Amino acid sequence: MSRRGTRVATLSTTMSSNTHTAVLIRGDGIGPEVADAVVDVLKAAEAPVEWVERKAGVSALADGDAVLPESTIEAIQEHHVALKGPCGTPVGKGFTSVNVGLRKRLNLYGAVRPVRNLAGIPTRFDDVDLVIVRENTEGLYSGVENEVTPGVVTSTKVATEAACTRIARFAFRYANRKGREKITVLHKANIMKLTDGLFLRCAEAIHKDEYPNIALESLIIDAACMRIVQDPTRFDVLLCENLYGDIVSDLCAGLVGGLGVVPGANIGDDMAVFEAVHGSAPDIAGKNFANPLALLMSAVMMLNHLAETRGDKRCGDAAVRIKTAYDQALADGCKTRDIGGELGTDAFAAAVIERLNG
Repeated sequence: MSRRGTRVATLSTTMSSNTHTAVLIRGDGIGPEVADAVVDVLKAAEAPVEWVERKAGVSALADGDAVLPESTIEAIQEHHVALKGPCGTPVGKGFTSVNVGLRKRLNLYGAVRPVRNLAGIPTRFDDVDLVIVRENTEGLYSGVENEVTPGVVTSTKVATEAACTRIARFAFRYANRKGREKITVLHKANIMKLTDGLFLRCAEAIHKDEYPNIALESLIIDAACMRIVQDPTRFDVLLCENLYGDIVSDLCAGLVGGLGVVPGANIGDDMAVFEAVHGSAPDIAGKNFANPLALLMSAVMMLNHLAETRGDKRCGDAAVRIKTAYDQALADGCKTRDIGGELGTDAFAAAVIERLNG
């Protein structure tokens, strides 16, 4: 473990009891270095958070543990909130996804990925400000696969009325709380009449019975993707089943500068894990090239979540200060290589901290 990682692991024994404990999963590849940068920024902002460090992914395997250790699951169950760096998943072989495992084990059924333009990052479109809400536990993405016979495999898409209703209610409740005006439910119910048809019907029922004040429209997923890249400003909240949400959220990230500038949250009834949505990028790990902004933005989401669920105004104040600081840093031209700048991981964090204290 690095010097910084050792410091992170001991924070919980040195900070005031008047704080909120969050589990820190530093992740793989660039994960540890972007996590270190984020911890430094939150400390500089005097965010009332202490960290308990646990492992997952390759780092857990290196210690001879499971890819998703029980100690990590138990820590999140105890403290109810976590911040997670990226964990790699082998393509077509090897261990299963840490992210999918966390969502299933902790019943983190609602993924929230806000996408907005940022100052200083030129893109094709201006005024992009939308949110993807993704069902996190069912559908093809849950990975229910079987080999029928050598050379023949099946993948099962599961949809239940309970989960479809739950995520629809989650999306409308989120939109109502955040002052959003419209939800667009994305589907392929013209072909998958039972699974996607159920998803669509549940959204329509929640709209009619509980949230008629929020507009609802539906679009077939392929047509929706075309319209998003033609004019993303016409969208507000996108409600998606699991696999569509994974694809659409990356598509939308490309509208505003890429995965390095988009945060993510996985939320259940009483637990939440906040994470950068990009990969572990092992090819640049340890080179001080990585952009910590996505994980920092996810940490801001975590602070806002703590402010809302625990009624602690200090968390909300820290979130505003950090967001204002990184927005100003970007506007001033402080950018990492992936978004057209020259700063390293540590230098970008230092630029944000300078504006916190300015």
